[in-house]
Amino acid sequence: MKKVLIIGGGFAGCAAAHQLSSINNLDITLVETANHLGAGVRTNFYGGHPYTFGPRHFLTPYQEVYKYLNDIIPMRDCKEHEFITYVERDNDFYAYPINMNDVKRMPDSKKILGEMEFSEDNKERIENAQNLEDYWISSVGKTLFDKFIKNYNKKMWQVEDCKDIDTFSWSPKGVTLKDGARAAWDNIISAYPLDINGYNKYFNISTKDIKVLLSTKIENYDLENKTVTMNSEKFKFDIIVNTISPDEILNYKHGKLRYLGREFHKIVFPTENVFPENVYFLYYANDEKFTRLVEYKKFTKHKSKTTLIGMEIPTIGNGKHYPLPFKKDLKLASKYFDDLSSIGNIYSIGRNGTYKYGVDIDDCIRQAMQVKELIEKNTYDYCITHKDYIFND
Repeated sequence: MKKVLIIGGGFAGCAAAHQLSSINNLDITLVETANHLGAGVRTNFYGGHPYTFGPRHFLTPYQEVYKYLNDIIPMRDCKEHEFITYVERDNDFYAYPINMNDVKRMPDSKKILGEMEFSEDNKERIENAQNLEDYWISSVGKTLFDKFIKNYNKKMWQVEDCKDIDTFSWSPKGVTLKDGARAAWDNIISAYPLDINGYNKYFNISTKDIKVLLSTKIENYDLENKTVTMNSEKFKFDIIVNTISPDEILNYKHGKLRYLGREFHKIVFPTENVFPENVYFLYYANDEKFTRLVEYKKFTKHKSKTTLIGMEIPTIGNGKHYPLPFKKDLKLASKYFDDLSSIGNIYSIGRNGTYKYGVDIDDCIRQAMQVKELIEKNTYDYCITHKDYIFND
């Protein structure tokens, strides 16, 4: 019987546990430093309102991933959801992402549309853009960039200049602005659990057939020998599935990987609803410190005379919530992934495990499915399961 260690009990770790527990002859242990499973996706309650650390609705283009999760925790369709952004200089709200309908009603629409016409003839500069600022100015012009994109990304990524943001595969690269507020969401599945406890049931079901060690810290990693130390005792494994930052499990041999954290504030308002009917998020593209607000009732459908608003403020430190999508950080991460892969039978999944900002709940499930398939086939190539999740500059 092969021994499997899963490092981390967030969504990726639980998904890996559920997938691998269906394989015969695996003895699986999951280790989590917190006293609960689910990490930021776990539902808690404040003022009677269910919430997660930041909004955790389920978005996916993968029908098979949606079916898998929906069979375990029934989901409701969130097709109606809309996001809007407040632009202070116009004192108005516009759809997020921005679309042509809203551009046409902006007070400086003539100037913006003129700059966009120039951008249409500027395809070479768009394709060769070296940073986020050059890309967006080349794509939509300076006026729209300055009021809708610039300040938001400066505070989102904690930079002084958008030219410091030298990758933008997570941004809609090469996409011409579309018509209609729904254009960004109509080609994917959008859903949220029906249960008031959100995804919590999944964490219990996914780990019921394995050994789970909560409130447990791994004190030392000897990955060359697939050995870890816990409570001063050494444990050896045959396969390791990692979901935490790869620098940590390799003892920071190449230096520390950088992350953005979050301050998360919960505010209860003495009214049944605050946002317009189908609006789930409010984004703010100005010089305020916070990036967005979320009204949790829109997801949970919780019934109450009050409503809970969550506010997110990006920080340096205060958790490892977002890997930085900058070339120097991604190249450093690649060194760790190469090292893990050279050892063999070590997989690294999830947002932190792959050091990839765009990894979400559906990707965690998809990666866990891929790990299962590779183990069943006794095939190993690289610690990251699919080329979709590997940085390529």
